[in-house]
Parts: sequence; structure tokens; C-alpha cells
Amino acid sequence: MSDRRRNPQAVLFACGMNQVRSPMAAAIMQHFFGRSIFVDSAGVRKGEHDPFVDAVMDEIGIDTHKSRPKTIEELEEWEGLNFDLVVTLAPEAHHRALDLTRTLDMEVEYWPTPDPTLAQGSREQRLDAYRGVRDMLLSNIRKRFSRSTGNE
Repeated sequence: MSDRRRNPQAVLFACGMNQVRSPMAAAIMQHFFGRSIFVDSAGVRKGEHDPFVDAVMDEIGIDTHKSRPKTIEELEEWEGLNFDLVVTLAPEAHHRALDLTRTLDMEVEYWPTPDPTLAQGSREQRLDAYRGVRDMLLSNIRKRFSRSTGNE
């Protein structure tokens, strides 16, 4: 594994619409590693801000209320795509990230992550689906990046 892949300086989390999975992942990453790694998130398409994300992230003390969905293209226009690592959370984002590697020097990791917006049932059952994704992302981020940054 290259040193840059082990110890990225800039990480982009990408999913389908940048409304649930990638903003959660970016907020968790920013919370734990934001002083040592630049973090952002984007989607293949642009979704709407999801209040269920705010609710389940508030439960663990991470504020996502100001997060607004953006596309990979918007991010590229505004800031450029200067990321060492793109972590994709959905198949369409993974395919898009692999396309980017044709012209940009970046590593891509795929973390298949369920879409909690597909959950049905009561509000609490739907929130449980979001909590499951949040906890999965929290675990994956801690495992992947604690080694590279020395943080625990």
C-alpha cells in the first residue's frame, strides 16, 4: 500500500446524492480527524438535505445541520478535486470515482453502504436504519484512519 493511501492528506466521501451517507461519513471523519486530514463529501447527483441525518448525528454529538448536498462536478468547479483518497459508499459513486482516476491521481476505496432512505415503517424504524448506517461508518472510519493518523 502506498504511503499516500495509508496516510491521505485529503479524503472525499462520495455517494449517489450527497444527502445521507457521504455527509454522515464526512462529518464523522471531520469530528475525529479534521485537524490532520482535509475532508469533504459530494454526490453523483444532488439530493436534498435530510433531517433524519441531523437527528441521528445529534445523538452522537456531531452537528450536520449546515451540511448542504453538492455534486462531484460542483466540487470540482468550486475547489478542484485535490483528494488523495475517494471513499465511495454507493455503486454509482464508485463508478464515477473510477472514471476520475483516468485524469486525476487519486486512490479509490469502495465501502458498500446500505441506503437508509429505503427503510420503511414507523419514524423510529426508519431512524434505526439511519443509526445502523451511522454506526457502520463510524466503525469503518475509526478502523481505516486510526492506523494512518495515529489517533484512536
